[in-house]
Amino acid sequence: MLPILALLLQVSAHPNVCYEVFVRSFYDSNGDGIGDLRGLTQKLDYIAGLGADCVWLMPVAESPSYHGYDVTDYYKVEPDYGTNDDFKAFVTAAHQHKIRVLVDLVLNHTSSEHPWFQEALRDTTAPHRGWYRWSKTPGNNWHKSPVRDEYYFGLFWSGMPDLNYENPAVLEEMKRVARFWLDSMHVDGFRLDAVRHLVEAGNEVSNTPGTHAVLRDFGQYVRGIAPQSYTIGEVWDNTDVILTYYPDQLDAYFAFPISEALMEAVRTGKAGGLLPSVEQFQRAEPAWRWAPFQRNHDQTRTMTALGNDTAGAKIAATILLTLPGVPFIYYGEEIGMTGDKPDERLRTPMQWTGTSAGFTSGKPWEAGQADSLTTNVARESRASGSLLSFYRRLLRERLKSSALRNGELVPVPTDNEAILAYIRRDSTEAVLVAANLGKTPYTLRAPLVRRLAPRHAYLFTVPQRP
Repeated sequence: MLPILALLLQVSAHPNVCYEVFVRSFYDSNGDGIGDLRGLTQKLDYIAGLGADCVWLMPVAESPSYHGYDVTDYYKVEPDYGTNDDFKAFVTAAHQHKIRVLVDLVLNHTSSEHPWFQEALRDTTAPHRGWYRWSKTPGNNWHKSPVRDEYYFGLFWSGMPDLNYENPAVLEEMKRVARFWLDSMHVDGFRLDAVRHLVEAGNEVSNTPGTHAVLRDFGQYVRGIAPQSYTIGEVWDNTDVILTYYPDQLDAYFAFPISEALMEAVRTGKAGGLLPSVEQFQRAEPAWRWAPFQRNHDQTRTMTALGNDTAGAKIAATILLTLPGVPFIYYGEEIGMTGDKPDERLRTPMQWTGTSAGFTSGKPWEAGQADSLTTNVARESRASGSLLSFYRRLLRERLKSSALRNGELVPVPTDNEAILAYIRRDSTEAVLVAANLGKTPYTLRAPLVRRLAPRHAYLFTVPQRP
């Protein structure tokens, strides 16, 4: 068992561990079946007790959709979640818990119901007409206007028309939006959605020079007005492409290739390309500039992907929380929540107790998963061998260890593809991490290690010699 350490969280320029929350599904304070900001505020003790010093909130701005990625007012909190004052009260409480707050900021597109777009539909001379892209002819991702014989560009779907960043006024407005959330709502930074698609160039809809230029300008602006802020972008692509978004655009990006390699290693029982993926990021950028994770709101949950293999989930957690970088944890992963497509089933209510009453006194906006009777916070908090207890111990271990937080990763070669081993070290200590991904015991010839049981992971910490 990992040693227990009191949590000593400190706010710094970048997070140590960040927890992703879908407010709609976290905790309902008023019985309407929808999670809200007051409910989230009531659960800050849980998040802090887990060991996270940061939360990323999926979109909280006003939107007609359950997910919030099609915004109708960037300056107003979604009424289902509460008011702007409720949000500010949440941030104040989060800061009292030494938890930083990142909010999802959707730069690529608005809702088709946004007043800007509605004005542009009605009037070709309107001020916001040039904030969107228009064409007289159809094509891929072009959608028929309901008003006249023309088309507008929307990469994801017709309800999300893309903003036109070739118009400088669009970026200037998004800077004002950022400043509002930083100055008036007191957030600590942003997770930026779908940033590789900001600027199209002909038929190219991702990773264009124009996209890099917009992010460079936006990132520099945010750092200029809020030097302690943290911006992290979603570039869902291979490592070579992700690295083109450094050094002077956003602060950090999600390490999608590490996520994919981690899950593949645990699922197949073969270490594969995981450590090479980590090493490529490590060679290129400081660890605080990239973020490994297991799953997010767009991906099949870990427990479902692993076929309800709790031992595998513990191995995955051990690897994630002992890698360099800023690890992100999707809510519910720490208790082993299940979920698969469609997206609503990836974002079901948090399982606090064995019934939906733990989430709401009313009818939940989305039905919970079938396993909530056995997979929930209340049950796992009482069980020392549960996945939740394991996460808490791992996060305490990471918090107390300077090597795990800041040290370099050095692979330990083995002669078995089922054995993943590496050392995290800094000037004060070294931590050997060894995971047996396979189904047979193995003896690793390394200091402190004897026989590795199948489907288990181990941590061994030793002081560095002066």
